[in-house]
Amino acid sequence: MREPANLNADWLRAVVDTAVDGVILIDADGRILMFNPACETLFGFSAAEIIGQNVKQLMPTAYRDAHDGYLQNYHATGDRKIIGIGREVLGQRKDGSTFLMHLSVGETRQADGRSIFVGIVHDLTERERVERVLRESAARLRAVIDTAVDGVILIDSSGIIQKFNPACERLFQYRAEEVVGQNVRILMPEPYRSGHDGYVRNFLETDEKKIIGIGREVVGQRKDGTTFPMDLSVGEAKQDGASIFVGMIHDLSERKRTEAQLIQAQKMEAVGQLSGGIAHDFNNLLTVIVGNAEHLSEQLAPRADLKRLAEDICSAGERGAELTQRLLAFSRKQLLRPVETECNHLLDSIHKLLRRTLREDIEITTHLDPALRRAFADPVQLEAAILNLALNAQDAMAFGGRLSINTANASLDAGDHNGHPDVRPGEYVVIAVTDNGVGMPKRVLERAFEPFFTTKEVGKGSGLGLSMVYGFAKQSNGHVTIYSEPRLGTTVRIYLPAVVAKTRDLARPAEAQVAPSGSETVLIVEDDPFVRSYAVMSLGALGYKVIAAVDGKEALQKLASTSQVDLLFTDIVMPGGVNGWELADIARKRRPGLRVLLTSGYAVETLAANGHVQEGALILEKPYRKAELARLLRKALSTQAPS
Repeated sequence: MREPANLNADWLRAVVDTAVDGVILIDADGRILMFNPACETLFGFSAAEIIGQNVKQLMPTAYRDAHDGYLQNYHATGDRKIIGIGREVLGQRKDGSTFLMHLSVGETRQADGRSIFVGIVHDLTERERVERVLRESAARLRAVIDTAVDGVILIDSSGIIQKFNPACERLFQYRAEEVVGQNVRILMPEPYRSGHDGYVRNFLETDEKKIIGIGREVVGQRKDGTTFPMDLSVGEAKQDGASIFVGMIHDLSERKRTEAQLIQAQKMEAVGQLSGGIAHDFNNLLTVIVGNAEHLSEQLAPRADLKRLAEDICSAGERGAELTQRLLAFSRKQLLRPVETECNHLLDSIHKLLRRTLREDIEITTHLDPALRRAFADPVQLEAAILNLALNAQDAMAFGGRLSINTANASLDAGDHNGHPDVRPGEYVVIAVTDNGVGMPKRVLERAFEPFFTTKEVGKGSGLGLSMVYGFAKQSNGHVTIYSEPRLGTTVRIYLPAVVAKTRDLARPAEAQVAPSGSETVLIVEDDPFVRSYAVMSLGALGYKVIAAVDGKEALQKLASTSQVDLLFTDIVMPGGVNGWELADIARKRRPGLRVLLTSGYAVETLAANGHVQEGALILEKPYRKAELARLLRKALSTQAPS
């Protein structure tokens, strides 16, 4: 049974009025015949306002001007440019604003044969907003990735690189276009390279998250084949149902260098503490050995043969003291006495020593800059450093060779400072020691300055030579560099601060002096019985009246019971609860006119670091000779007592 025609019309009207999309009917002349509620919402016109108006009113200017032409062309030619074809166009609201819409146009015929066009309008505003948000979000994400300090790399489930940010380019030294589309294994050394596909395959098959979401330390490989440590964190996302992996890469090279420097500093500090303790006890022994041997030498003047033996003991003891200083050198705890030093003159003076010390098959040449500035350095330590380098060079030339020593002036500017941030820009004197020996491979060169590191056989090297040179240069506010290639030899350059303006006299060899004597009363405080005995004997021989005490408490008792004490000569580090500096402070309060001379077997820097030294204190380092003891005693006695 057929339904009545008016029922069909009512049904169609209900559909049109409740449709989510806009439905609009226009006649062959472009006048609007129907405008459903969805259209009213979209365009802001009520149906009453727009029905009977030309549809151009709903179009922005660009479409409006072309609309009549499209319509006329269709009626004249039947060219269906818009009929049945959905397309994106702009609509214009009542308030003049525009919006993106999808327009589909259909055609039907009236009873008189004239066309009626049906337009279905779908609002694309929300889609456009979402797309714009996505575009902006993607742009922001690209900006973040491209400007990130850390590397960001995207790979698909097959391990193929999809994204390679600029930080990755810097880290791996590849351009993005060189690696995008390649398997990520290209960035890995073995064994990571061989195991990578297995890791990814295992994850995809079992979902076992061995690497996902977990930061770990791995090794990356640059384009040139070199490797570097890095921290890798991997995340997973889904794209079209497939996994895509995001890797965040943080370069650990600088942190590793800092850790290595910290370990080195801790090692040096530990050795410095050990060497400080050794130096104290060893220097006490050497004080007794050298002092008594010197006394024997004086007493054995009629017996030249025995006098020579005593002098040999003195020389051996002094060499022991030099070894102690060398032990302290690489830990940068030895006492330096820097003065203006004419390095050319110093090198001339040690040339004969080098000739006697080195083998005959070593040719020694010097090239000294006649315009060389003076260096501000300790000449004794500098001489020891040159000797160390010469001996190292000799070991590198087992079958003979050439040792060259050059001097030059150098200016280090900010560029050099950037390469060596611990070096101050300025004027330097450079002493270069070059050999044509076997040279060093890179792995040895990187550790050359480490204490106790040596490639020599057991018993043929302590590993202290280059470390001592390094410590001396650094403590002198200078620098040292080493250049070496296998079979091409080695050059070590010592940079010492140059003296721009004259400050003091040049260092000259010490002349023999007569030990000054005296008649004052000296209170000696020394816990080591042998050192105390030597000090009492030496001061007595110099004419002084001597009172001895074993520690600070006994010294204060003797100070209280003795009417006249002119000078307190005390060890700094002593048992009994009162150290030398505290004793001096208490004694001066009780006797304001008392002079003080301190002594210690510890390096002065070690004492200062532990608060045992104050500015202006006179300190006699152990081991000491009688002449040095006599000189500092007179200096202390001639100094005005603190008020």
